[in-house]
Formats: sequence, C-alpha cells, structure tokens
Amino acid sequence: MSGGGTRSPRIARGRSSERAGRRAEALAALRLRLTGWRILARRLKTPAGEIDILARRGRMLAVVEVKRRPDRATAGEAVLPAQRRRLARAADWVLARGETLGAGGVEGLRFDLIWVDR
Repeated sequence: MSGGGTRSPRIARGRSSERAGRRAEALAALRLRLTGWRILARRLKTPAGEIDILARRGRMLAVVEVKRRPDRATAGEAVLPAQRRRLARAADWVLARGETLGAGGVEGLRFDLIWVDR
C-alpha cells in the first residue's frame, strides 16, 4: 500500500478555498497599488487576529479585509461584528508599533472591505 492515499473532499475544498482566497487578496493588493496605495503587509498576524492587507497612502492607513463572494451584499454580511472588533484591536496593535511596520506618522485610519467576485 502506498503512502499517497486519497485526500478527503473536505481537505481538498479547504486547499482550494485557501488558493482562491490568496488570489483574491493578490487582486485586491494590485488594485490598491494601482490607486496609489503602498502595501505594508499582507496576512499580517497580530495578537488580536489577522489583517488581510495593511496599506498606506500618504498619512492615511488602511486596514483592508478581502472577501471573495458572489455579490457585494454577501461580502458585507460576511464581516460580522466580532470580526470588526478583532480588526479594530489589530489596528490598535499596528498603531502602537507604527514605526516598525511603516505606519508611523499616520493622521487617519480607515477600515476597508474589498469584495472580489467569484
């Protein structure tokens, strides 16, 4: 018997979703760069949770959540209040370490949702 075995459908779906999520984040980062934003970090791990994209344009810092969904309405609904609170705590963590992360001297902070169509 070989050690290769077949993967469960659940694992295969998880890996496929992971790849699709990474592609969506790459497209979102490209869009941000094309509109003048500098990407400071992608998939930034903080004690409060992960920030999909941390971007800066001038003195404005953006915490960006990327959602891959079939329509805009479901993308917005996918960011639940608990996740919003985690993102706010993650942003506080970033601001406390601003110089280290390239986020020093910011005058504004925004939370953006970028929806990527399936």
